Amino acid sequence: MTEYLIGTGGWAYFQIPGIHPLVAYSKAFNFVEVNSTFYELPSLKEVEIWRKLVPPNFQFTVRANKTITHKQMLQPTQETFKTFEKMRQICTILKAPVMHLQTPPKFTFNENNIKHFRDLLTSINLGKLRLALEIRGIPHSKLPLQLVKTMQDHNIIHCVDLSKGETPAYESDILYSRLFGKGQHNIYQPTDEELVEIDKKATSVSSQKIILSFHFVRMYKDAARLKIYKETGKFPQVTKHIGIASLEDMLKEDAQFPTTKQALIQHQGWKLFDLTQDKRIHAAQILQKLPEKTYNNVSEVIEALQSTIR
Repeated sequence: MTEYLIGTGGWAYFQIPGIHPLVAYSKAFNFVEVNSTFYELPSLKEVEIWRKLVPPNFQFTVRANKTITHKQMLQPTQETFKTFEKMRQICTILKAPVMHLQTPPKFTFNENNIKHFRDLLTSINLGKLRLALEIRGIPHSKLPLQLVKTMQDHNIIHCVDLSKGETPAYESDILYSRLFGKGQHNIYQPTDEELVEIDKKATSVSSQKIILSFHFVRMYKDAARLKIYKETGKFPQVTKHIGIASLEDMLKEDAQFPTTKQALIQHQGWKLFDLTQDKRIHAAQILQKLPEKTYNNVSEVIEALQSTIR
């Protein structure tokens, strides 16, 4: 059986009154990607607390600190080795099977940089810890052959974004995908159909383990939607109502007024609402039908749209 992990990039915003965010998160998901380590290295004592807060079968992956990728640029320097050792210790405490590396968009894997990367890999002892490499700025289908060979020689997982149609340069026993969506940065909410497509892509390969790390703005809700679908075969509603009442629920969350049609589309159009109990669409599909004018509140928007949703 393929092991299938669904989670998000961090737990800090998973807020339930009276419960530590990681404890609350671990009751909803069985996996998390530790995102904060990319920016700042935590103390090992703090990492030990994280491990104790979750069930024994809960899994972590860990993002490597940016010193390795963005400052030292994957070169085999003393600072790189020192940071790698700290990351390895963090992964050991968390029992994390994968450490994630992300290169900056402007980093070029030319012949010299590939040599540095290969020298780095041959100089570190990871034990059973696996590396997952996410390469920014180069189309996933146009990686240099020397780089692909280096990655395969060192059993590195090619991390891609399935929500953007990316596929790994080669199959691995672990599929690792960080999901950001089709919008600007991570401002996007995937439809049910898009989540089904992500699931199909993930399960179409012969990987023994699938790791999906959600990074959409509403990552907790969207990861939960896919998790529920995998468990029940059906997607949950994203609001309490359907039709125009669902759109109203969505707009009442944080829409700011007065506003224009275009501003509403820009700031609210990426969100989903429940057109019917079994059908969710992006709000932009309906907001496009608004007359061009200034709207002072949600009621004015809904009144203008009353005849468009049946």
